[in-house]
Amino acid sequence: MEANTRSTGRLPAAFLTPGSSSFMDFLGDHSPEMLPGRRTLPPMKGVIEAPHGTTIVAASFPGGVVLAGDRRATMGNMIAQRDIEKVFPADEFSAVGIAGTAGLAIEMVKLFQLELEHFEKVEGATLSLEGKANRLSTMIRSNLGMAMQGLAVVPLFAGYDVDREKGRIFSYDVTGGRSEENGYAATGSGSVFARGSMKKLFREDLTEQQAITLVIQALYDAADDDSATGGPDVARRIYPIVTIITEDGFRKLTETESSEVARSILERRMEQPDGPRAALL
Repeated sequence: MEANTRSTGRLPAAFLTPGSSSFMDFLGDHSPEMLPGRRTLPPMKGVIEAPHGTTIVAASFPGGVVLAGDRRATMGNMIAQRDIEKVFPADEFSAVGIAGTAGLAIEMVKLFQLELEHFEKVEGATLSLEGKANRLSTMIRSNLGMAMQGLAVVPLFAGYDVDREKGRIFSYDVTGGRSEENGYAATGSGSVFARGSMKKLFREDLTEQQAITLVIQALYDAADDDSATGGPDVARRIYPIVTIITEDGFRKLTETESSEVARSILERRMEQPDGPRAALL
């Protein structure tokens, strides 16, 4: 049977009739060694030095949600990469921003994209936004062994819920614990400063353009206090990755669009280095 499979080039029957709508379960049954969380790490001492993604932010507005990230990856006290991309579409109506061990995080995003595509092809329908958030939680939990050895992945997930007709944001911890955020969220090394910035500037009635400005302001504030977060780099033309998800689907700002907002913020910061002020009452 095996020889016949090789000679004809046909896949085994098990590959053509998957018993589960989960690609992770299917991969775990047939090639478990390909799952990130199933790999065995060699014995080691101390912390592994690997490139880490830093700050991701998200903010909702009536009609959608904005997910953005800075471009810096660090390795210890060194800048490993200045122009890394940390925000990716998961499917037509959702996106993932990665923080933590960059290599594992990007691999997890690719696996998550396959998971959602596999479900849609097997079931003939798209998974709900709630279901997508739960699937990502399971994937993060499967990486717990590596996380305990310093190779953690802590993403931010956002999307447009077509059933509720609103943008929603989900944050996670290293164990896969999931929390739905109200209005705005941040993860990564600069998240404390980014969240503080958004806390004072966020409003329920933001327009799409105001939400875009808000997340870039938050990334600027994070970079101002966190050395692992990269601010807009005008000299190298490196600007934050900003994505918008609405009822029309996923859209990524062009470099021109992102740079225009970043440059306008930089100009205002020349007059107000600490950024816009919130009213006391």
